[in-house]
Amino acid sequence: MSAPVVTSPARPTRSLLLWLLLPLAVMAALVALLLFTRPLDSLTSAAPPVEEVSIGSVRLSPDLITLSVRADGSEPVRIAQVQVDTAYRAFTIDPPGPIGRLGSATIAIPYPWVEGEAHHIALITSTGAVFTHDIEVAQATPDWTGGNIGTFVLVGLLLGLAPVATGLLAYPGLRQLSPAAIRFVLALTVGLLAFLLIDTLSEGMEAAATSLARLNGPIAVPVIALFTTGILLLVGRSRGPLEGLALSAFIALGIGLHNLGEGLAVGAAIAAGEAALATFLVIGFTIHNVSEGLGIATPLIEKRPSLLAFVGLAALAGLPAVLGVIAGSQAVSPFLTAICFAIGAGAILQVIIEVSALIMRRDGSSAILSPAAVGGFIVGLAVMYLTALFV
Repeated sequence: MSAPVVTSPARPTRSLLLWLLLPLAVMAALVALLLFTRPLDSLTSAAPPVEEVSIGSVRLSPDLITLSVRADGSEPVRIAQVQVDTAYRAFTIDPPGPIGRLGSATIAIPYPWVEGEAHHIALITSTGAVFTHDIEVAQATPDWTGGNIGTFVLVGLLLGLAPVATGLLAYPGLRQLSPAAIRFVLALTVGLLAFLLIDTLSEGMEAAATSLARLNGPIAVPVIALFTTGILLLVGRSRGPLEGLALSAFIALGIGLHNLGEGLAVGAAIAAGEAALATFLVIGFTIHNVSEGLGIATPLIEKRPSLLAFVGLAALAGLPAVLGVIAGSQAVSPFLTAICFAIGAGAILQVIIEVSALIMRRDGSSAILSPAAVGGFIVGLAVMYLTALFV
């Protein structure tokens, strides 16, 4: 009896690759035709150019207002005149000349602004279009001095690292829980993260709404979030499902990216001179973030990590708030802020998927709908909502 013939998988032929690449080549040719011949220009040649200018950030220094702007339009946008408080003012623009599509520039306006007062700015383009921005309370943008940096770091530590570390102190008590109670706490972690996901997406969408329409900020936020989730799932599961310290590390990463956004909000309040609002935000976020430390500790219930591991987890979740406060105090553009929130939301969604998968691996697929799991999820949402009322 002859041995069976083993056939190797058929390799793609050149004709197969050709037919797969042909649609891409035709599509590229069509796009090139539209871009280079521009057949629709003749239909709109008589229409005035469409212009849009977005003011991303405002910096105030003695007798100087500096704006960071981004422009979009069917033609390059030229800033012809600048008004401050209804009076025309001299200004310089860097780089000089018109601003191309999605291009950015810095406008410096010498002006004796008054601390604590409101100022109204109007940018007038060469076509007569007017774009306005209000400075509600004028306050000098904090400088990068040693004293200010020290204050920013202290605020960030109180906002992020301290409350997360406080929540981690519950770890010894968590180790004494029954299996049903462990399932409850794991589901509670999912509830905490679900609230953070909604809150982060909301903040990102709010920031994106103030950016240029061409950047499609409200669409970019969920797309970037899903992209981040996919990348983190691929990286996290490259060596199997996440459990124990690895899962806690990803929870800390997601919370850290969220705390980066919280730091941006506090820093922006400092830059705007709203000290009372900044203090209120720090107090609220501190109360809010203690529960996040509890969520990080939960996957470690059946492990015995070292003290150094806890220090690393607290730093991963809490230190991004320091960077957020520093960056926010220097007036970060709304679109960049939206991207930060989107990445944070994606990281949080990835952790929700992993913790939910851990519950089902431990106790079966039906455990996710058990009374303990559903109850924990509801309590997690309630805890985060109630603590968020302090913000």
